[in-house]
Amino acid sequence: MKSNSFHKSFKLNDTSFTTKEELLSFSKEINESIFSFLSDWFKEDYYVIVQTSGSTGKPKLIQLKKEFMINSALATGEFFNLKENTTALLCLSTDYIAGKMMLVRALTLGWRLDVVGAISNPLKDLEKHYDFSAMVPLQLSNSLSELYKLKQLIVGGGVVSNDLIDAIQNIPTKVYATYGMTETITHIAVKKLNNFSSLRGTKQSKSFYKLLPNVDISQDTRNCLVIEAPKVSGERVITNDVVKIVSKTAFEWLGRFDNVINSGGVKLHPEKIEEKLSSLISNRFFVAGVQDEVLGERLVLVVEGEQKLIDFSAIKNLTKYETPKQVYFIDEFIETETKKIQRTKTLKKCYAS
Repeated sequence: MKSNSFHKSFKLNDTSFTTKEELLSFSKEINESIFSFLSDWFKEDYYVIVQTSGSTGKPKLIQLKKEFMINSALATGEFFNLKENTTALLCLSTDYIAGKMMLVRALTLGWRLDVVGAISNPLKDLEKHYDFSAMVPLQLSNSLSELYKLKQLIVGGGVVSNDLIDAIQNIPTKVYATYGMTETITHIAVKKLNNFSSLRGTKQSKSFYKLLPNVDISQDTRNCLVIEAPKVSGERVITNDVVKIVSKTAFEWLGRFDNVINSGGVKLHPEKIEEKLSSLISNRFFVAGVQDEVLGERLVLVVEGEQKLIDFSAIKNLTKYETPKQVYFIDEFIETETKKIQRTKTLKKCYAS
């Protein structure tokens, strides 16, 4: 499949097309962002320009090979067994890679793709059922009562909380967390999130990220993940994600290297602490390290919402090092356009208020 063509079975909003000109004309009526991407996709250029989300640094524009995007689509189709005539729902912004790749998968694999707005509850007013979709955690949280309309769902763009994982256990929809980034053309690995035999038990905790086809992994000296995926990236991708490699095809994500807090000589992974705290705090929150003359860095907790008492002693497996030394409450977190929390800016807002 070449980027300047599309699968004969592809449909957009229940409409078939015989030429790319027909498709472009139709897409312009749906969404300017979709029209803009498809216009770039059908050009003779071998790449498209994509903006990163900016959750861990400044947003930037990068070039992605169309060939690699097609290979990524094929890998997703193979992993999830999503063949020709798969029904799929696009409810993410096509300004970013996750939304763009839903289009590429549909074009490449011959899906019947419907488009709705990138809103917080995209399933609310829909009567149709779908084989596949992709969401961010906020959309999943707001769609629990309607999730039966989807057979399979991938969730990216943020960590899925333990409370949300608990809430989806008895839902028949197969839900997966994704691991990836713009540079790897969305996910290179997925992790099962629901239908475990016990909540927060051994089976759930041992659900590791499993690699998609044609991906190899290793670690650097920081224990950070190194990805070699020649089908979707021309270079090795050295990440800042600290991992434990379980096998040649699976790994456990421990947290961001650049988020690691060194408090009194003890290295703390915020993401693991947040996982423990999620059993106690229902609001959105995160932990971070701030400068401290004695400890080097002091662990603090930032909670979105009204101030209230938090009893850390209620969490039995929370060590003294993992117990926040200070708690900030803030009305509203600062987010990226893709709804990821900007931790550094939000923390600065705490000091300013």
